[in-house]
Amino acid sequence: MDKDDGKSLFLEFFGGRPFFRVVDFLLENRLQDFSKSEIARGAGVSWATLYNHWPKLEKQGIVKATRKVGNITLYQLNESNPLVKSMKRMELALIERAANAEEANAKMKVRPAQALH
Repeated sequence: MDKDDGKSLFLEFFGGRPFFRVVDFLLENRLQDFSKSEIARGAGVSWATLYNHWPKLEKQGIVKATRKVGNITLYQLNESNPLVKSMKRMELALIERAANAEEANAKMKVRPAQALH
């Protein structure tokens, strides 16, 4: 996949299915909490699609409620969940692999300077 298509390494690896787009959004924004509408918008999925996947996210403990603002519950990634920890390790491994590949590519492009006579 082209790096300029806007997909994260996580989505390049797992694919752009809505479930993974939601997880990717939460991974990328793990220090913040969001309403379900904000999660849908940030992940680029419809609210109806998020609604279909939400029970699985809650049942697996991938998301957790953090607070209520009025009638709205805010959620974030449940970083204490073993599945989430595994996804974070996978994301880090993908980043490291991409960085190593970039470094190897850069080294191949650099040629030693020719001595002038």
